[in-house]
This record gives sequence, structure tokens and C-alpha cells, in this order.
Amino acid sequence: MIHDGKIYIAEQFVPYENMALEQYLMDTVPKGTCILYLWQNQNTVVIGRNQNCWKECHVKELEQNGGFLARRLSGGGAVYHDLGNLNFTFLIGKEDYDVERQLGVILNAVASVGINAQKTGRNDITVDGKKISGNAFYFNGRNAYHHGTLLIGSDKEKAAAYLNVPVDKIRSKGVNSVKSRIVNLSEFCPGLRAELMKQKLAESFSQVYSCRPKRMETSDIDWSRVEQLRQKFAAPDWIYGRSMPFQYEFSQRFGWGGVTVRLNVESGMIADADVYSDAMDETFIAKIPGCLRGCAFSSSAAAERLKRNFSDQPGWGQYCEDIEQLMIEQNF
Repeated sequence: MIHDGKIYIAEQFVPYENMALEQYLMDTVPKGTCILYLWQNQNTVVIGRNQNCWKECHVKELEQNGGFLARRLSGGGAVYHDLGNLNFTFLIGKEDYDVERQLGVILNAVASVGINAQKTGRNDITVDGKKISGNAFYFNGRNAYHHGTLLIGSDKEKAAAYLNVPVDKIRSKGVNSVKSRIVNLSEFCPGLRAELMKQKLAESFSQVYSCRPKRMETSDIDWSRVEQLRQKFAAPDWIYGRSMPFQYEFSQRFGWGGVTVRLNVESGMIADADVYSDAMDETFIAKIPGCLRGCAFSSSAAAERLKRNFSDQPGWGQYCEDIEQLMIEQNF
């Protein structure tokens, strides 16, 4: 049960430190406490845990223009951040995690400036059918976080220029471009700025959790630990991922997200595998390569491996069934 609320507002705009601080707060949140962390990144593309950055983002153009590429811990798809976007994170113990309550903080804050928003699909908040917020989730040990974007006055032209969203994903949303799918809150409330939304989120947080949140200061943070985490998030191996030679690749989009499987085959065996996905459950996707390594290069054998290892895991049944069928259809 939540009996204490805290708020921390980041004062700088570099993604690696912001994401390091996010993990630090998750790792250290006290039992019975919910922390609302508000932060902004400057000219950044953030990809999901299991995504292929080269497929999701125009990396060269982004970096030539002084932008940052970052990879987060949670699943889901790629997003563009600038100072017209406000990021929020709820950091909380698993026993108190309640996504509807957490989303209630966001929806109430948006309503307080006269905008009626709704949760739609697997992880979006929309106004008049257009996206103002994408959300993702991460669980680790006894704690968890729920984070998301809040588009206030973001540059939609840059989002469209840097993000390489698959055509099938765009079409599944009933639109024909990134720009036509998203909308800024300032288009409904002219003059709205991030500073006002920070205030409204703090007020809503207080109302929803029935507690007066305490503002955390920089002196409350162990910055030596944050620096260790920052180095992890800024490391090229983490950001860009590994480069695996492969002979076979196949992809498909399901209701829960898209998936691409790459296989490196030697002497009739799957020597290595990579799986890329914007699925919200990053844990399942991350486990597939290890499951396939050492398996005979056979659709039926690979599908059976997945079924044997994952089909009875809570929440993974549909993922497993869909990818098994995808492999069988490849007939390798």
C-alpha cells in the first residue's frame, strides 16, 4: 500500500544520465513509496530494449545533426524526444504497481488543462484518435517502473525525419505517416508548456495517491551509482547492439507487436540467433535467441523448442504460439 509519494524533476537533458537516474530510482525506491520522475531529453531517439536501431532510426542523420541515440530497458517501439516532450516515470514496488492508477495521474493532469484524453490500444494515450503519449513498462526484482512520453510542443517534422516506422505498423494504426499519427497538447491548449504540465502532474499525483508528495533534491541521490549506470546506457555495445552474421531472416507483425528473426546456420544447426521486436514484454523476446541456439535448422524443431520452453509461462502463450506458427510457415 502506498503511504508516501516523492517527485524528482531532472535538470539536464542528456538521455544517458536521465535513463541512469531512472534505473537508480527504481532500484532504490522504498517499500510503500511511489516516485514520480519527470525528465526531458534533447534531440534524442530512444529505441526499445529489443529493437534493431538501424531499422528503427536514421542513425547517421540523427547523429550528424548532434542528436542522441539511446536504448531503454523496457520493450515497445522507438520514440523521438525533444524539449517539447515531457517524459514521466512511476517507480514503485511490484505489490503496489497499478497501471490504471498510474495512467489516471496522466489523464487527470491532461484533463486539468481542458483536454479529454483516453487510453487506447496496447500502450497509447490519445486525443481525438491521435497519439499524445506512448507508454512502456519494466519489472526488475521487487520493483518496477511505468514510463511514457507526453507530447506538448514536440517537433513532428524531426520525429518523422529520424524515425523509420515500418509501413505495416503505420497502417495498423489507420494512418499513413508518423506525423499524421501524433499530436501535441498545445494544438488543443495554445501556449501550453512543459513547466505547467509538470505542475499539473504533481497536483494530479497528489490527488490520485492521496498524499502530499515530497520533492526530492539532488542531495538525495547517490551520484556515484548514477554515473556507473550512465556509463552502461552510454556504451556503444548497449546502444547499437551486436552485429551477427546471418543467412536467414523473416518477419511478421502481430497484434502484440512486430518481430524479426535472424538465424546464423552452420552444419545444419542454428549456431546463433537474434530476435528484434517492439513487443511490450522485453523479457520473452530476449530469451528466444538462447532457446534457439544449438537447435537443428528445421522449422518444426525450432517451433518445438519454443513450445517446450515457453508455452506454459504465464502471459507468454500468445507470443509463443504466434512465433511458432511464423517459423513453421518459413518451411526451412
